Amino acid sequence: MNAGLAKADDGRDVVIDVQHLTKRFGGRAVVRDVSMQVKRGTIYGFLGPNGSGKTTTIRMLCGLLTPDEGTGTCLGYDIRTETDRIKRKVGYMTQRFSLYQDLSVRENLEFIGRIYGLAKPRAAARAAIKRLDLSGREEQLAGELSGGWKQRLALGACTMPSPQLLLLDEPTAGVDPKARREFWNEIHALAADGLTVLVSTHYMDEAERCHEIAYIAYGELLVRGTVAEVIAASHLTTYVVSSRNAGGLSALGHELEHKPGIDMVAPFGTSLHVSGRDAAALEAAISSYKTRGDLEWQRSEASLEDVFIDLMSRAKDNFQ
Repeated sequence: MNAGLAKADDGRDVVIDVQHLTKRFGGRAVVRDVSMQVKRGTIYGFLGPNGSGKTTTIRMLCGLLTPDEGTGTCLGYDIRTETDRIKRKVGYMTQRFSLYQDLSVRENLEFIGRIYGLAKPRAAARAAIKRLDLSGREEQLAGELSGGWKQRLALGACTMPSPQLLLLDEPTAGVDPKARREFWNEIHALAADGLTVLVSTHYMDEAERCHEIAYIAYGELLVRGTVAEVIAASHLTTYVVSSRNAGGLSALGHELEHKPGIDMVAPFGTSLHVSGRDAAALEAAISSYKTRGDLEWQRSEASLEDVFIDLMSRAKDNFQ
């Protein structure tokens, strides 16, 4: 039975509430001791390298994969014993386009409506076409659509049954920037109507569009919170260094990354980001370089990418 949803401090329902989730494959823990809460209407981003456990974590959170250890609820249902109830209320959009290539846009959507037992599948398909601005493409074969239009069609299909939770697994891979922006505008509109969204992504600009984010590396949840909270928790002090001799920056980067007090050096275009968690130690490490006439140093706020590069450098590979 659905025990109901807990309330967060701001009064919103807690849609997902899990503790100490662990999952192993072949004796290796791909996710270890993950605990978290997700509130209704939140766009929650999961970031991390390939093989980090993002997708495995998302599937456990919503009952699609049974954890080896840990407990929790999704939409008020137990993620171990009430998975069938959860699945009825979840929409899932995979990275790979999974609709029928030889059916038209309309036929795909009507078919999905019938599969889910909607009372009026044709009307539901027409509504999805209008909502996602697919009008004029109703009779176009899905296989002939560009990546961005396929993405819209897939989103329309997985939201037709009016799910309470939407899972997006790297949904914008291979899609142009304009289509990505339009996609995220639609996701924010859905969240504003109360839909909760879990999304895995590699793109920092997409992470910044999420209400909250979690960074997972090698199966461990390293940090979570709003983007501002994650950056603040890193305690990184960052400088941007540029040079009139752009070719010398590579050598400078290799030299700096071995200095005590410097925790991260990363090239960004025609400059380097140089960061450290101990501000005084960082200042000592770069002091002699700041007097060089060919280098320009500028204090900067740590970016989300700075934080993730630093986290990744400190994470322990679970394949080793």
